[in-house]
Amino acid sequence: MLNNTNTQQSGKILRCAIYTRKSHEEGLDQDFNSLDAQREAGEAYIESQKLQGWRALPTRYDDGGFSGGTMERPALKQLLADIDDGKVDLIVVYKIDRLSRSLLDFMKMIELFNEKEVSFVSVTQHFSTTDPTGRMFLGILITFAQYEREVIGERIRDKVSAAKRRGKYCGGVPPLGYDVDRDQKKLLVNLEEAKLIQLIFRRYTQLASAQQVAQELNEQGYKTKSWTTKKGIVREGTQWNTAQIYRQLNNRLYLGEIAYKGKNYPAEHDALIDQKLWDKAQALLAENHRAKSTKARVKTISPLSGVIRCGHCDCSMGITYTKKKDRRYSYYICEKDQKRPVSQCPIKRIPSGDIEKVILEQLSAVFRTPTLVAKTYFTAREIENEERERLVAQRLKLKEELRAAQRDALALMSADGTDPDAFTQLTEANRQVGELSGQLEPVVAKLNTMKKGAITEADVSSAFQSVETFWEDLFPLERNRLIHLLVERIEIKKNGIDMTLKTNGLTGLATELTGLVEEAEGRNA
Repeated sequence: MLNNTNTQQSGKILRCAIYTRKSHEEGLDQDFNSLDAQREAGEAYIESQKLQGWRALPTRYDDGGFSGGTMERPALKQLLADIDDGKVDLIVVYKIDRLSRSLLDFMKMIELFNEKEVSFVSVTQHFSTTDPTGRMFLGILITFAQYEREVIGERIRDKVSAAKRRGKYCGGVPPLGYDVDRDQKKLLVNLEEAKLIQLIFRRYTQLASAQQVAQELNEQGYKTKSWTTKKGIVREGTQWNTAQIYRQLNNRLYLGEIAYKGKNYPAEHDALIDQKLWDKAQALLAENHRAKSTKARVKTISPLSGVIRCGHCDCSMGITYTKKKDRRYSYYICEKDQKRPVSQCPIKRIPSGDIEKVILEQLSAVFRTPTLVAKTYFTAREIENEERERLVAQRLKLKEELRAAQRDALALMSADGTDPDAFTQLTEANRQVGELSGQLEPVVAKLNTMKKGAITEADVSSAFQSVETFWEDLFPLERNRLIHLLVERIEIKKNGIDMTLKTNGLTGLATELTGLVEEAEGRNA
């Protein structure tokens, strides 16, 4: 039992919250389950302390099916909230590990209890946090509870590992093509579904397109796996998409193998696909993956990638391209629509050059707005002033440190030379003087530059007007960086374009382009 001194105060009513927990949901549907048993024990214990003023709160704090290794438990969160609100004086649990199996989490809760002057009681274990010995034993107990939990988890992982190395099925969602014998824990071939798996592999090797295979299956009325859970809940099959096709094509179960941690083991169940058909499908998958990787590299350098979205399907738009007579044409495409067996998006794809031109024109129009120029100017000045203040403070600090180091060096040079360590100390002092001088020089130079060339509203206006001029000279990666600096989001809709700008990005762009313009003017002069 963990008691604070307030539990012994006569005449005071102590509001007792009973917390119960069970890691698994098994048995919770019974009329009298483990949570009820824990609460009954807690109520009995509180009743035995009735003369001390203990009273059980009617609120139930029951966490059924939640692990003690995490704080993400609804009843525990409610209990901690009620403690914070001052509604609880004492917490009662059947065993300490019902509250937590994590030593770190438990100690955090104990700190909260002490802060709120809330006592903690275990019905079957007696401890007191009022002295160091009690706290030590409490820590030892929780450590062993955590150790037990980790050992159990390790045993389960070892058991699964050994079973998979022997080719046994270890549970999960039943794969298409097999039924699960729950008693023998084996996969049994489902002849009708096995024919569907063979059809998927055969058609993919003929079409080399997961999207076309999915479209064919849907047109022919095929569905994904329908199965029933242990609790009798029926999971109906759905229409096919490209992701589900790829999942079947990469599942080594159909080759009669169990994959585990990068290795493949001969399985107990029968294979549905022969090695020749499997190898052919894998070769096509690898070839298509290389083609997609090439498109991905193009995507990374497309100016609008990462900010352009399809407003109809609420998803991102990627970049793709086609070649006609040695000329490449690029397009932004709706990524969600690409995964559908049949196209449903009215936007579908748009030429990259056209949309980039429209976006640049809109940006240029926005930049010419006097209000935006003024707002960006004042923001830039504010940032500039903050930077100047920081540099001034840094200059002052470095000058003080430099003067102190110079005084130390002069003092050592004036010494009578009897100290054997004087030369070493003088060398160190001179080193510090040189290092601090090197740090001070660029700070002073930057302050002088800011003093001579403070940003003006004309600079901001000129910088914004130069965007279109610079755009044509930029490489794709530079264009992408420029767009990400300015634009939060571009949403393409059937009837127009919505664009959200970054205010901070405008300020950064103004500063950056001002420097570019000044450099260009300097070169021309």
